[in-house]
Amino acid sequence: MSKKLNIGLFGFGVVGQGLYDIVKTKNLNIEIKKIAIKNPDKKRSLPAEIFTTDRDDILNNPEINTVVELINDTEAAFEIVSRALSSGKNVVSASKKMIATYLNELIELQHEHGTSLLYEGSVCGSIPIIRNLEEYYDNELLHSISGIFNGSSNYILSKGFLEGLDYDSALKQAQDLGFAETDPTMDVGGYDAKYKLIIAAAHAYGVVVNPEQVINVGIQNLSANDIQYAREKNLKIKLVPVAKELDDRHVTLFVLPKFVNDTEFLYNVEYEYNGVTVQAAFADQQFFFGKGAGGHPTGSAVLSDIAALRYDYQYEYKKAKSVKDLRFTNNVDLNIYLSYQDESLVDELGFEHIHERFYSGNYKFVTGKINLQKLIEKQHRISESKAFVAFADQLTGVSLAPVKQAAEVF
Repeated sequence: MSKKLNIGLFGFGVVGQGLYDIVKTKNLNIEIKKIAIKNPDKKRSLPAEIFTTDRDDILNNPEINTVVELINDTEAAFEIVSRALSSGKNVVSASKKMIATYLNELIELQHEHGTSLLYEGSVCGSIPIIRNLEEYYDNELLHSISGIFNGSSNYILSKGFLEGLDYDSALKQAQDLGFAETDPTMDVGGYDAKYKLIIAAAHAYGVVVNPEQVINVGIQNLSANDIQYAREKNLKIKLVPVAKELDDRHVTLFVLPKFVNDTEFLYNVEYEYNGVTVQAAFADQQFFFGKGAGGHPTGSAVLSDIAALRYDYQYEYKKAKSVKDLRFTNNVDLNIYLSYQDESLVDELGFEHIHERFYSGNYKFVTGKINLQKLIEKQHRISESKAFVAFADQLTGVSLAPVKQAAEVF
């Protein structure tokens, strides 16, 4: 029989409200006892006595055995989650930046105190990718995980490719609909996708990577010329995080715009939807598709974690226990597309091989092979010069290539 969960909820925004809406329709032996909020003056749809502005009303309440953390403040979220785990309370969180940044510490806290932290809702909304990586693929050799992990950027790209909107107009529509923030950098810059990738990779490969080591290049510098080029090649551009095992000792992670063709699952993932492709040695290629954001889709993932805690479910981090010698590296060759204005940038990047180069008026581009570490070193230079970079294996016909004797990065 499942045990009764008395929940203390932190945050009552879109996801918190969505979770509450779902819980009240179910009979799951779950009760939300208290909700911590920041602004006591904001009009709420629930009785005032259920709300508090003091986190200790939840964290120090012995009746509450489960904490659900759904706030946007990374440091405050870490303090709440770590205190809850340390005091014997199980936790469900959807804070992808906090989890990616402090994952090693959070794993240690769970081991030390015998508590459980679940975070399915932090990666790709309603898509159950973490539990599948942890359980279904626990004994599987995974060649790669990639996909569309951010609905806001995908919405903007879909508007450009399907409806012909320019970047600024598509961004404004995304903001008006609540898909993108007033400052959209986290989404369109690839940061959100990077944090989600790091969390997924920890369960896929057992390697916890510092977010600062992983490159994320976004879609801010995408131009109409880039879209037209993709169309002429019968390709689309998607913002794609990639985790790939290069050999039995090295795994690489990066987030880049990517050219995709109509044989790839991601080609038909549009607007605010997410998709995850898992390439496995034995199961081959599998694809997960669903809404990646929104109160009810993400709320459903949070509820799934809450329901699992009724039966004392914990992540076992099985790959971390079984894989001892796998290391993260940026020493890998990529085939990229670069559209640019500044000629000197091409020389600075030091392409190892150029496949194609084109000049016409204000549109210049080059495709070719470059080491990922070199791309990281010149990332700010690329951004400042308004150049657009995309992963271009579909243009060159050459797949991601590990460098012989890859250097280990810790």
